Amino acid sequence: MLPLNDITVITLEHAIAAPFCTRQLADLGARVIKIERPNIGDFARKYDERVDGMSSHFVWANRSKESLTLDIKTQAAQDILRQLVLTADVLVQNLAPGSASRLGLSFEELSAINPKIVVCDISGYGDDAENPGPYHDKKAYDLLIQSESGFLSITGTENEYTKAGCSISDIAAGMYAYSNILAALIERAKTGKGKRIDISMLESMTEWMGYPLYYAFRGNTAPQRTGASHATIYPYGLFHTGDDKQVILAVQNEREWKAFCKFVLQDVTLSEMPEFINNTLRSKNREKLQAIILDVFKHLTQTEVINRLDLANIARANVNEMKDVWHHPQLQARQRWTAVDTPVGRVPTLKPVGCKNDKDYQIGPVPDLGEHTQAILEELGYSRVAIQEFIDQAII
Repeated sequence: MLPLNDITVITLEHAIAAPFCTRQLADLGARVIKIERPNIGDFARKYDERVDGMSSHFVWANRSKESLTLDIKTQAAQDILRQLVLTADVLVQNLAPGSASRLGLSFEELSAINPKIVVCDISGYGDDAENPGPYHDKKAYDLLIQSESGFLSITGTENEYTKAGCSISDIAAGMYAYSNILAALIERAKTGKGKRIDISMLESMTEWMGYPLYYAFRGNTAPQRTGASHATIYPYGLFHTGDDKQVILAVQNEREWKAFCKFVLQDVTLSEMPEFINNTLRSKNREKLQAIILDVFKHLTQTEVINRLDLANIARANVNEMKDVWHHPQLQARQRWTAVDTPVGRVPTLKPVGCKNDKDYQIGPVPDLGEHTQAILEELGYSRVAIQEFIDQAII
């Protein structure tokens, strides 16, 4: 028995934040019914065509779900949706703020007909009617939240801001939605009652900005943008070698610093120099220390530097491209890859993080648009004649 296989989730979702949340629930066995617009669907279906014609975003975030097409602006579709939520355990939505309430899908209205339902609302800046805040109605996409949360201000080089290469704000919100839903289900098992969860992308990302915020506490300067280096720990980052290659390394404490000097730089006197005696001073004097490190590395190949780092037991990493990650030896050794069916065939996919035993999770197909509409409506008791009328009227 999977952990959530008695849980039904209804989701009005698009893009990444909500779909990524509900995919985690689906992986653990929840039945996730994804409501999509007829003929259009989740607009993330059309972000690109990189997976044999399907969107990379959609394939990633939507496995193991059922797709039900409904024009939720019509009364007939709202009636169908209300039947679904009558017995559902969770409703997730990331429509524009206020849209769910206008459709009669607020927690107050839904809990009146289903007291056990957990409603999770995901938005850019929070959806609190009592304390809406000045940003309540603003559009919020991933890059915009990276900027508003201060993430861009500490990411990039000295001369240029750089966004994260993945949808980090969406992922943060999706994971907080996921963990809060699990907590709410545990709470419901004790109280018998559902609850509302209000997830803000801004608040999710600001939580992740904890260290930079405290670093700038009481008017102190914020961490500087240092490219692939660490803003406050040194040496920690990317260094070039004499054969026009590079290594990523990290020295995090004084024991490692002494070993780095002895075995990598092969100059033990450096470890006792006053300007490098602790991390605060090494970070403050990083330009001088960087010059010393690069002067040593320019006479060495990447392999020679790596051998010295390993001898000193200094943490290091490969600078992998996407093509390298597909064949990462650690992921291969731990057998973390499996396959998922999609409308265009089977493609590789990662197993759910934290799940090792195949009995602990499910990998269901990525649904085609509206693939499960007829089956779900028949389950609700609609006849094939009625379903055909819905099709003719563009309700489904």
